Amino acid sequence: MARGNRRNRIFASPNGVDEKLFLKTLGEFCERTGIRVWAWILMGNHYHLLIETPGANLVEGMGWLQNTYTRRFNARHRQWGRLFGDRYKSVLIESGGSDGDLYMRTLFDYIHLNPVRAGLVPSDSFEGLLNYPWSSLTMGYALAPKKREPWLAVLEGLALFGYDDRVADRRRFVERLEARVNEEVREKCGLSELEGQTLQSTLRKGWYWGGEAFKETLLDQLDQLKDGKLPVSKDFRGSDQAKDYALRDAEAIISAAVRHFKMEGGGQDDFAALPRGDVRRAAVAWALSRKTSLRQSWMADRLSLRTAGNVSEQVRRFTAKSEKDFPKEIRNWRKLNQ
Repeated sequence: MARGNRRNRIFASPNGVDEKLFLKTLGEFCERTGIRVWAWILMGNHYHLLIETPGANLVEGMGWLQNTYTRRFNARHRQWGRLFGDRYKSVLIESGGSDGDLYMRTLFDYIHLNPVRAGLVPSDSFEGLLNYPWSSLTMGYALAPKKREPWLAVLEGLALFGYDDRVADRRRFVERLEARVNEEVREKCGLSELEGQTLQSTLRKGWYWGGEAFKETLLDQLDQLKDGKLPVSKDFRGSDQAKDYALRDAEAIISAAVRHFKMEGGGQDDFAALPRGDVRRAAVAWALSRKTSLRQSWMADRLSLRTAGNVSEQVRRFTAKSEKDFPKEIRNWRKLNQ
């Protein structure tokens, strides 16, 4: 997903010339990178692409796509400077199996129903979904094979919904979407919540759309990167992936502390039950500050240390003390987390 700089239009021609230029560039992008497009929508000041990357070349490919389209757009409109706002937003999507296909199907519908939520369909200009021209529904899934672009994965997309690439099934694919338009409130059309994860929130500030097992698999892959001492990009350090990764590390440290200090369950109630000034809280906060990138406000809440400022002070004092000032269980904890 990407939006225009300051939400300005990235498709500014009234006759669709810019949209056609973007699709031409998108086709070249697929040819150059081997990336496959499953669904797309162009929406005036932003676009959505559901893509598959057989090779590890998303960053390289997206950089080429947006830079090339920007140059061509600026040349057409006799402009200069950036066309898009911040870096494109990318979200990893679970696929495969019944659960994975469910996440893919909801995203398909979200993309194709964008014109409904935007109030473009139905309207005086576009009576129905197939009247809105700039989507993979109109220019792909509703068309016979010879009339659509070869880089669009229509066969696979139809199969997700149990359809074949034939006239009757392509018609059913469209009719199912039109039924959703009639049944759902326009502002929420195509939005879904699965396992407590809201699609709209995920696309705005999340990093994956899938189940908890899918998330754990991705975090395990980050473990492998970490163990291999591969460089981590600046984009990753402040990302939602990094936050989830840090949360998992933090909970592992807390679980280890609970076992080491022979506490009950490790929940917030257990930390709250500790006497005021108990050094075990400071010991766990010290380990978390050394080994994770989590905010001290999170540590304050999780360890019942009241405020971020108190966490900072407790960690400072704990660090300044020598080993002889602590009982044996604290000395051993320090050694384990050096």
